[in-house]
Amino acid sequence: MISIPPEIRGLVFDCDGTIADTMPLHYRAWCAALGEHGHEFSEALFYEMAGISTVRIMQLLNERHGWNVPVQEAADLKERLYVEQLEHVAPIEPVVRVIREYAGKLPMAVATGGTRAICTKTLTSLKLIQHFQTIVTADDVAHGKPAPDMFLEAARRLGVAPESCYAFEDGELGLEAARAARMIAIDIRPFATTTKAQG
Repeated sequence: MISIPPEIRGLVFDCDGTIADTMPLHYRAWCAALGEHGHEFSEALFYEMAGISTVRIMQLLNERHGWNVPVQEAADLKERLYVEQLEHVAPIEPVVRVIREYAGKLPMAVATGGTRAICTKTLTSLKLIQHFQTIVTADDVAHGKPAPDMFLEAARRLGVAPESCYAFEDGELGLEAARAARMIAIDIRPFATTTKAQG
């Protein structure tokens, strides 16, 4: 069980892989979108890029592999393919329990490398959207994860000092960003893994 000490004044959550078990769906959508161009995306590299925006991932893949895939077109297709699978999104229960327990008690924000539209749809599908005061995306800040900008903006909007916030993350880049923002970074992967093992 994840417990929140009394000195913590705000909670900030990544979305994909932290609140919602969306990573397999995102990966499937990426594979299908890149398959249209005859390309593959290794699962290891996909997870390495967790927290990076869809457009930026496409740019990085083009740079890394010397591809010429149209960035926005591929990103839009990937997001469309993801949305088509949304009914299959499952919650990551240990994190969702924290959200439900502290709803109305502590201010909460989402800081995601995804788009606002996709994040909103994901949270709505899990019936959690009403618990968050704000959603910060890569479009709201100058630099995405691993820069601290998203987490700092989330704290600013909540009116809470970053060092008084818990930040829940499942990716190395997100954890790095949260620590750089001086938040207490909580790696949810051990909790999620334990839940899956028990299930």
